[in-house]
Amino acid sequence: MTTVGILGSGIMATALAFPLSDNGHEVRLVGTHLDRDIIDSIKQTRVHPGLELEVPEAVRAYQLEEAEEAFEGAEVVMSGVNSFGVRWAGEQLARLLKPGMHVLSIAKGMEAEENGDLRILPEVLAEQVPGQLREQVSWSAVAGPSIAGEVAVRRDTCVVFAGPDAGVVGKMSRLFRTPYYHVWTSTDFVGVEVCAATKNCYALGAGFMEGILDSRGESEARYRNYDYGAALFGQATRELGRFMELLGGEPETPYGLAGVGDMFVTSMGGRNVKVGRLVGSGLRFSEARERMPGVTLEGAAAIEVIGGALTKLTERGTIEPGDFPLMRHLHSVVGLNEPLKMPWSTFFGGEPEA
Repeated sequence: MTTVGILGSGIMATALAFPLSDNGHEVRLVGTHLDRDIIDSIKQTRVHPGLELEVPEAVRAYQLEEAEEAFEGAEVVMSGVNSFGVRWAGEQLARLLKPGMHVLSIAKGMEAEENGDLRILPEVLAEQVPGQLREQVSWSAVAGPSIAGEVAVRRDTCVVFAGPDAGVVGKMSRLFRTPYYHVWTSTDFVGVEVCAATKNCYALGAGFMEGILDSRGESEARYRNYDYGAALFGQATRELGRFMELLGGEPETPYGLAGVGDMFVTSMGGRNVKVGRLVGSGLRFSEARERMPGVTLEGAAAIEVIGGALTKLTERGTIEPGDFPLMRHLHSVVGLNEPLKMPWSTFFGGEPEA
C-alpha cells in the first residue's frame, strides 16, 4: 500500500482517488482555501458535491490547516489545483514536501516570459520549491482524454503519465493502473504538457460550429456544421505538431493521447466549448464571458498567454507571421475581443488560388 497526498479537492483530483483506492492505496485529500465546503461535505456525508458521488472509504478528507498531518508519511503527492493556482500550490508544497517524495501534477496550461518564451506548468510548480529540496523529489504529470466523472464511475479511460525519469513515471503508472484506468508513459515531458495546454485553446474554437447555427436560427437543423469543426480540428492538429518543433517536443506526441485524443474529448463539451458557442452565435468574447460569471475558463486563459507569446516570438524572428494562424485568430477573438472571422485561406499552408 502507498500513501498518496492530494492538494486540492476539485472533481479531477478527487476522481483520481478512485483508481488509487481500487488498488488498495490510502488517499489523503486536502482541500484548498476554496474547497472548505467540499471537504466538509466529504467528512460529513462522504459525498463530493461536484461529482455527486460518494468517495471511496480509503479516502480521508482534510482541511488546508490539516495539510501537514495529511502529508506526513506520504510517498506520492499530487498537485490537484487548476492552472490559476499553480504558483500557490508550489508555495504550499515548499513546506509540505520531504526528500524522496514523487510529485504528480494535473494542471494544464502554460506561462510566458516577457520575451514570449513559453514554459510548462510543472516547471512553474517546481520553481516555487527551494532548489535543494526541488532536486530531491521527482516531478511528473498526467495528461490525456479524461473526464473526471467518467473516471469516478469507472468508465474506460486512457491517459499518459509523463516525466523526465522513465523509472518514476513507470512507478506512478502502476499505482493508478486498473482494468478501467489505462495508463501509458512518456519521457516527452515538454511535448505532453504543451499538448495538454494548447488543446484547451483549440477546444474553445470547437464551440464556434454550434454557435454559428444558433446565430442563423438553425440549432435544430438536419444538416449540422461538422465540416467547419473538422477543418478546425485538422488545422489544430497541424499546429500541435508545429508547437513540438518550436518548443522541443517529440514529433509523434500530438498524434496520441496527449494531443488529438485529449483535444477530441475536450471539444465534445464543457466550459470552453460553451463560451466558444456563445462567440460563434455572434457575441464578442467579453459579452460571452459576462454570461458565464464565476466560471473558470482555462482555455481562454491559455489562449491569452500562448497567443500573446506568438506575437512576441514573431517580432523576435523566432517564428514566421504565417505560423499558427488558428491560434493567432483565437487570440484576436479572446485576447483582443475582435469579431470571429475564420481565416480559412491561411490554413494548411495556405489555400491555393483559383
